[in-house]
Amino acid sequence: MNAARSRTRLAVVGSVAAGSVLLLSGTAFAHVTVQPEGAAAKGGYAVVDFKVPNERDNAKTVKLEVNFPTDHPLASVMPQPVPGWNVEVTKSKLDKPLTVHGKQINEAVTKVTWSGGTIEAGQFQKFPLSIGSLPSDTDQLVFKALQTYDNNEVVRWIQEPQKGQPEPANPAPTLKLTAAAAGGDDDDAAPAANASATGKKAEAASPSDTDTTARVLGVVGIAVGAAGVAFGVFAGRRRSA
Repeated sequence: MNAARSRTRLAVVGSVAAGSVLLLSGTAFAHVTVQPEGAAAKGGYAVVDFKVPNERDNAKTVKLEVNFPTDHPLASVMPQPVPGWNVEVTKSKLDKPLTVHGKQINEAVTKVTWSGGTIEAGQFQKFPLSIGSLPSDTDQLVFKALQTYDNNEVVRWIQEPQKGQPEPANPAPTLKLTAAAAGGDDDDAAPAANASATGKKAEAASPSDTDTTARVLGVVGIAVGAAGVAFGVFAGRRRSA
């Protein structure tokens, strides 16, 4: 009897613990976050996704505003179209101009706004951006975001996480930067280099391919010739007979 009660208590405790883990996991993943597609290396360019979950059961998300850091301005910000959503990119004049690839930049993107679409209850939406060049003097970029629902509620994801402190209630989306890639920060050169290398490999392989084709054709020709000779001999023997 005691053993049965012990098993029952363990089952109840296990169920409560599992439920608590699921609840905490749901809370942790309910924030607006930013994640790179691949690496976000210092000094380079990256494609990042702002992931927006709908936290309300009785309202739809209808707008997202992402404010860019002014202490580390980004000269290049290009949104990828999201079906059903309109996007507006706001630029502002810089107090201190940037120099990117030898060109002076006097303004940078300070805000990107998506509107016109909806995120239903229990769903999320990703909003991709290509950004760069990423700063080399910091380990992270903090983007403050405002999420608006169709009941006019606005959730402000603007609290900056502090090292060694618990996560705030409404943390701002934070992009972690990795070490600078070896060989420079011009990511646009990589595809060209790869294409050039591929072309060279193709050129190097073409003589071999030609030789192989010639050999195959030669063998086929010999076989056809031998068959013709054999047919001729056989036909001559039949006539003699």
